[in-house]
Amino acid sequence: MEYYHLAELVHKQAKQYGEEEVIQVRNQENGTWQSVSWSGFSKKVMMVAHALCHVGVKPNSNIGIYTQNRAECLFVDFGAFANRAAVVPMYATASIPQITYIMNESEIAVLFVGDQWQYNNALQVLRESKFLKQLIVLDSEVKLSEDDKTTLYFETFCSPKNRNSQDIISVEKRMKAVQDEDTAHIIYTSGTTGEPKGVVLTHANYKFIMHTHDERLTYLPQRFLSMSFLPLAHVFEKAWSIYCLHRGCRLAIAYDPKEIQTYIREVHPQAMCSVPRFWEKVYAGVQDKIDTSSVILKALFKDAIKTGKRHQLDFVNQGKKAPWLLRRKFGFYDKTIYRILKKTIGIERGIVFPVAGAALSDQIHVLLQSVNIPLVYGYGLTETLATVSCFPPVDFEIGTVGKVMPQTEVRIGDDNEIQVRSAAIMKEYYKKPEATAAAFTKDGFFRTGDAGYLTEKQGVILTERIKDLYKTSNGKYIAPQQLEMRLMNNKYVDSAIIIADRKKYVTALIIPLFAEIKKFANAHSIAYDTSEDLCNNPRIKALFDKDIQEMQHEFANYEQIKRFALLPEPFTIQTGELTNTLKMKRAFISEKYKEVINKLYDE
Repeated sequence: MEYYHLAELVHKQAKQYGEEEVIQVRNQENGTWQSVSWSGFSKKVMMVAHALCHVGVKPNSNIGIYTQNRAECLFVDFGAFANRAAVVPMYATASIPQITYIMNESEIAVLFVGDQWQYNNALQVLRESKFLKQLIVLDSEVKLSEDDKTTLYFETFCSPKNRNSQDIISVEKRMKAVQDEDTAHIIYTSGTTGEPKGVVLTHANYKFIMHTHDERLTYLPQRFLSMSFLPLAHVFEKAWSIYCLHRGCRLAIAYDPKEIQTYIREVHPQAMCSVPRFWEKVYAGVQDKIDTSSVILKALFKDAIKTGKRHQLDFVNQGKKAPWLLRRKFGFYDKTIYRILKKTIGIERGIVFPVAGAALSDQIHVLLQSVNIPLVYGYGLTETLATVSCFPPVDFEIGTVGKVMPQTEVRIGDDNEIQVRSAAIMKEYYKKPEATAAAFTKDGFFRTGDAGYLTEKQGVILTERIKDLYKTSNGKYIAPQQLEMRLMNNKYVDSAIIIADRKKYVTALIIPLFAEIKKFANAHSIAYDTSEDLCNNPRIKALFDKDIQEMQHEFANYEQIKRFALLPEPFTIQTGELTNTLKMKRAFISEKYKEVINKLYDE
């Protein structure tokens, strides 16, 4: 297989695949999915490339994109690469201060924006920025401000009048001059503490991950269909989507993540990147299906899971042929019970479902593998261009975040820190030489900030985020992620955060899954009007207390949750508790809920 730099990738593939489909986009008005061919993709990319050149984009400059997932995200990416320019993606939910910081530091002159809210935010920045000069609006329904005389709609921007023969010649020269070490993306970390850092990723980084993923994911066909569900501003989705294009695959672009369950049932993807939270909800749905079934059906479900676990994990994953009777039972369940479960979600055609970004509990993982849902669990960071480790086709180890990727070195440093060296590692933090130097050891290993260890089979086991370790006032260290993950396994818990740093004992703030809590309340004749009523009800609190005591018996006494509070409102990006990649801002939450937390420590 040939490996192309990103400026030529789309056009090389277009020569091979021509009018075959590469992208599906959903018409939000009528719910139909419309197709873009490889040749159409290539032409659109070149239109964007010429228009960028026409508005003054130069090699080694940066352009920005601030939108939900859209096909135009890919047109802009590859149009910028043709100009030897870099793309700085920003999350659709990013606030004005967040985009202002990013655009000023990266000196963005041209910014593509998606919907009305993003346009309004960007226009305010345009009026105040000394760098930003041009907005291009992707959504034709956006209403421009009356005094805005410079912003262009995307179709106008791409029209023939916005390019000339000199633009075409210049872009051709630039494409021929692209070097592997040219910057492709500057992806800003979400910044749970401190200011975000721009991670500089090169064409060489991307070419390397194409090699390593080809070596690891040997079983993938060339033309599978992948759903782009996570934000294309996230390194996981960005890297996976580019890898899919390298493989000649098709991409269905999911515009609104809240509608993902609808999209999946419409498209029936064979692949999809996701974070564990998606699969936690799937697991909860499976458990609910089992719990509400008749006695006979419940026994059938449990036998199907037991059979699948033995067949998949004890034999297939060990490279062994299962006994004849077990194979027959598994085949029966695969065509009935498993298929029904998967078809309900829309993933019955699944080939590979990469999952990363947070901890996935072994309990959930085992069940999903048992019902033949092909999860590929992995680990990585923006700075490592996503994958440091992921599951091999067989001989994967439950409890790990996968086996170290080919041509990648991982070692355990001081404080059990996982350190990585490979050609996928970022070039630098943009304009932050001190932070860059601090991120690497003297011999060139990247410091991940995550603690863990390696198994004999080069499996990576994560134990905690080093900076997130809590030390109680009694001098004991607490790893909050382990407790939080166990809490999240509970069918009544939507999210949770552990409080322990410099405290006498461990407490928790818990967001109930109110759909389930309301079912419980209705079944037990508990009166309520609001979420606050449910959170304050003694019987609801007793339900949580019972479940917490049962789930934490394996933890040491000093690690166990002594008190908790139920919160009536979820943690969100908009209200500030979550980053754009859905990581909790622990310091922010601790400050916002300071009074609630203080009451948990009142004697």
